[in-house]
Amino acid sequence: MGTAFVIARREFAAYFKSPIAYIVLAAFLALTGYLFFDQFFLLKNASMDGYFGSMPFLLLFFAPAIAMRLISEERGSGTIEMLLTFPVRDWEVVAGKYLAALAMFAVGLLLSLPFAFTVASLGPLDWGPVWGGYLGTLLLGGTYLAVGMFASALTRNQIVAFILGVAICLGLFFLDSFVVLGRPLGPIFQYASPKFHFQGIARGVVELRNIVYYVSAIGIALLATAQVLESRKWV
Repeated sequence: MGTAFVIARREFAAYFKSPIAYIVLAAFLALTGYLFFDQFFLLKNASMDGYFGSMPFLLLFFAPAIAMRLISEERGSGTIEMLLTFPVRDWEVVAGKYLAALAMFAVGLLLSLPFAFTVASLGPLDWGPVWGGYLGTLLLGGTYLAVGMFASALTRNQIVAFILGVAICLGLFFLDSFVVLGRPLGPIFQYASPKFHFQGIARGVVELRNIVYYVSAIGIALLATAQVLESRKWV
């Protein structure tokens, strides 16, 4: 696991050596800040509901934007072949790059904490849903990042990786809409939707099934990414 952390540190530093980190973080904070203050001041709603309520849709775009370069950039430049010839396992490469993307996303969430403190300074704030919302956002973003990384492993082009990542995440986003099918398929589609699990956590209700879902979804996406890297050795 030590190798994975070495890769993670390298990848995390690489984000801030290019404009990508600053552009994505600035856009994320600007858009979420606008939505938050619009709800807070115009609608007189002293809560974080508006902020967290926008996350399932906004992260459809921001998470793939963070993840799009992770493997496609190295494939395009040819450095991925060099990396895979080192004494490092595929899963260590995947884990290291994923941890770097997750840390990058966590930075964005930390920078948004002043929104919560703004609400708390002007009135009573129930911190349970707030911390639940941040946990749910981290898990939801982590899932979309893993999907975006899988998309990044499929192509050499970062733009294509971004579009593909958004498309897959969008499909997952709309899965809970099929609940109208009724039993037995409706509940299955609903459970497979990351948005469905986020809604419960954002209310401050953290259930084991929600955690199991996100951990499983992230694991499956990362495993699929490692399999794609493995298959490239035989092409």
